[in-house]
Amino acid sequence: MRKIIKGILLALVIGNLFGCGTLDDGVDVKTQATLSRFRENEITEYQGKFLDPSIGPADNSISGVQHLNITTYRLKITGLITEEIVMTYDEVLALESHQRLITLHCVTGWDATILWEGVLLSDLIALAHPGVEVTTIIFHASDGYTTSLPYSVIKDKQLILAYKSNDLTLPDELGYPFIVVAEEKYGYKWARWVTEIELSSDSNYKGYWEKFGYDNIADVD
Repeated sequence: MRKIIKGILLALVIGNLFGCGTLDDGVDVKTQATLSRFRENEITEYQGKFLDPSIGPADNSISGVQHLNITTYRLKITGLITEEIVMTYDEVLALESHQRLITLHCVTGWDATILWEGVLLSDLIALAHPGVEVTTIIFHASDGYTTSLPYSVIKDKQLILAYKSNDLTLPDELGYPFIVVAEEKYGYKWARWVTEIELSSDSNYKGYWEKFGYDNIADVD
């Protein structure tokens, strides 16, 4: 009897590992595992396209998941501006919102298609009245992480700073309160837990992973 039970358990484990098992209701094990990762009331489909859970498959941050106090949180816009701009969470949310279905691609091979909602980064930057010398936007995170994007890319692609994913408030694991949705760029350009947006003229600025040799352009192949 013990051998039989062990055999059944082993078959289940192998089926789960390779995503080839099925449940009684006909839903395959891999799909069921994915569905179980959705938060309560999180949408799972948008315009006929199946979404991925907005939590990510694993934590790849440099200092663990950050948990910011939204009451004391402030988003700063600094750098080549006349006066530093400081905004509360609600002040950022008061700007015009934009919603887009965009896939996040990680250099480690996984991807996640999520419905994002947020404000245009160009709208935020415009509040600082940037001069012609601004070429690069540097993002600073609460854990000390930094990365950058060309200002021209931010404007041309109308990139957003998201505060919602799959129609719910961004989870801590994904960067609450704000994540840079760097469309068509690899995941290390998607700064999470953003606390500062710095306007710079340093086109060669290298962020955390870029200093370790990661491509500074980071275009998805």
